[in-house]
Amino acid sequence: MATAILALNAGSSSVKFALFRQEGASAADRVAHGAVEGLGGAHPQFRAVGADGRVLAERRWDAAGAGDDPHHGPVSTLIDWVGGHLGDVPLLGVGHRVVHGGADFIAPVRVTPEVMARLEALTPFDPLHQPASLGPIRALGALRPDLPQVACFDTAFHHTMPETARRLALPRRYEEGGVRRYGFHGLSYDYIAGRLPDLSPRLAAGRTVVAHLGNGASLCALAAGRSVETTMGFSVLDGLVMGTRCGQIDPGVLLYMMRAEGLDAAGIEDVLYRRAGLLGVSDLSADMRDLHARAGSDGRAAQALALFVYRLTQQVGAMAASLGGVDGLVFTAGIGEHDAAIRAAACARLGWLGLRLDGAANAAHAPLISSPDSAVEVRVIPTDEESVIRRDVADCLGGVSGHGADEAPAPGFQRPGFEGPDAERPIAERPSFERNDDE
Repeated sequence: MATAILALNAGSSSVKFALFRQEGASAADRVAHGAVEGLGGAHPQFRAVGADGRVLAERRWDAAGAGDDPHHGPVSTLIDWVGGHLGDVPLLGVGHRVVHGGADFIAPVRVTPEVMARLEALTPFDPLHQPASLGPIRALGALRPDLPQVACFDTAFHHTMPETARRLALPRRYEEGGVRRYGFHGLSYDYIAGRLPDLSPRLAAGRTVVAHLGNGASLCALAAGRSVETTMGFSVLDGLVMGTRCGQIDPGVLLYMMRAEGLDAAGIEDVLYRRAGLLGVSDLSADMRDLHARAGSDGRAAQALALFVYRLTQQVGAMAASLGGVDGLVFTAGIGEHDAAIRAAACARLGWLGLRLDGAANAAHAPLISSPDSAVEVRVIPTDEESVIRRDVADCLGGVSGHGADEAPAPGFQRPGFEGPDAERPIAERPSFERNDDE
């Protein structure tokens, strides 16, 4: 019997979605995608697009009133449209990308009141993103309490990191209170790890650095497909230079902001999350495309690009050290998949690893962009977090793997690779799904 699964990816001002239809244990088809955007603004809007790129539905409405849940109306519109679009095909469940799962949630889990309470208790660890992750879950629970919901965690993939890699050099009481390195972008890295056995068995069994480069950016060191190190730590602020986030920073700078400028926690948060990164260095834009266009005439844009590449390659070196060497480098996410200039600049700085780039293949965004004589295999693999969410919902609810309806896959559960309809298509021909890249 055909069933459907809805995957939601919530950000601070939008909820992006993908709708999948599957027949038994066969591969699922993505039948629609879209977003509800402008949450918290004057006129939120909903848009759904079919697999062929045709617009299926559009709607705008007035903002929620003061004190009202801003997710309730948009989520109601989305779930009503999904029901009408599916017709007689039942919706098996809804999967949600949840940014933070803490130390306990290391596998997808069906949402219950007890689970929600534990996830809400993690809000102090990520006060900007965790409420946005939980808002659609809460709204959908009120609208459709009978509909199963599954939380899929960005932190879970990194639970395999060694204890030493997770630890911060702080008084032990902080670690006992959960202050440690978690890592993020785990759904993306999970997808890439699942694709490697088909695309490159050598990298699947070896030492691979994956570069998830979007408005939010991080690296992950994979040893035989398992995370052993990553650049984001306790929060999504750490690591690489990002669109509006600083990445790695000397904590002394934060003390300076407090003492010399009188900034409180909210003021520092605003600088680090919204005014730093590419935007802060360039004083122009957080968009890599804008910076490329202005780099020839504005030194600030050129400096921002140079810093992005410098930090990227510096931390690839750190990932290589954690792996004891490197066999492969994978670029993914918006910048990683589509910015040939950034890939070329990064690979040029990594020549010391024996990495050699095929310039023509890189310019064409080919799946394999290293030259035959390169000691390091370099690939471009489009990520697909929504397919990971779909798979996790099916696993949790017994739609494919046979797990019971309330049983999450056990820690270390080996998930299958991904063989969806878009897996082997050239990057340029794939249907676009606007990723929520702000985490």
